Amino acid sequence: MDTDQKKHLLRDMLFARRFEESCYEAYVERKIGGFLHLYPGQEACCFGVMSAARPGEDYVITGYRDHVHAIACGADPGEVMAELYGKANGSSGGFGGSMHIFDVKKHFMGGYAIVGGPFPLAAGMAMALKMKGQEAIAICFLGDAANNQGTFHETMNMASVWKLPVLFVCENNLYGIGTSIERSTAELDQYKRVAGYNIAAAMADGQDVVAVHDAATIAVDHVRNTRTPYFLELKTYRFRGHSMSDGGKYRSREEENEWKQRDPVRLLKDALVAEGALTEADYKAMDRELLKRIEDDIVPFAEQGPLPDVADVEAHVLSPDLRWARGEV
Repeated sequence: MDTDQKKHLLRDMLFARRFEESCYEAYVERKIGGFLHLYPGQEACCFGVMSAARPGEDYVITGYRDHVHAIACGADPGEVMAELYGKANGSSGGFGGSMHIFDVKKHFMGGYAIVGGPFPLAAGMAMALKMKGQEAIAICFLGDAANNQGTFHETMNMASVWKLPVLFVCENNLYGIGTSIERSTAELDQYKRVAGYNIAAAMADGQDVVAVHDAATIAVDHVRNTRTPYFLELKTYRFRGHSMSDGGKYRSREEENEWKQRDPVRLLKDALVAEGALTEADYKAMDRELLKRIEDDIVPFAEQGPLPDVADVEAHVLSPDLRWARGEV
């Protein structure tokens, strides 16, 4: 990876960090309602993988910690923020909220609140791509706790048997809500769990975006060229609780501080400074620029957006094309 690519990734990760911090502030101010699951600490996972993929061409699906994934796929950050605010100018018209960001034009096929639910959906997308003979692949991001759902095992078996072009990315942040992986899972190395399904797999440092990019390049190339599945585990850590209602008392301050020493944004920034490719002043200027964009453009776009029309409350529940119901298709 060259220096320009690293700088681009630093900007992307720093923007995501500031975007999520802005979401935190809006939630505290009760401008965002419902559930809110933030991503700080895990930025290298999403951007490292997507830098090796083809955003907007490959199909991506994930769980409910989904804002950053949508943005990484090319979704408009203003529309993502407006969706969090429940506004009509949001990416899902204000009907989805935090856990259901969606942008079909960018092939971001949604965040899903059902743990483990995206596994079979990703397989379905991969099957469609295979049947259509397309070069694109499906990418499924999910946390480690989802791997204990039955859908995980069913989908891994089907993906292998049917030889589907799907990349499964496990963002292993060590906790399923407040339960540590040691208390819930027999095999701690998640990539080993797919060996029984004859799926190629690997593990990488999820705090090092360059390491993630390198591992993801191998994974993406495998899926795209062989049209068979791959499972990539990324060891990472969320710096905040599971959701805004989670105080994180089940984790020690020592553990949290140890992981924060490996902040993916700071690691890449420090590496670029050490290479002489970036100065601290450059970084601070970048930070100010990104904050200004969020404060001057993105947040106002959400705050000033209209609320959804009550008359549309039943819209999008059923397809307006009812030929299927009449047996015509």
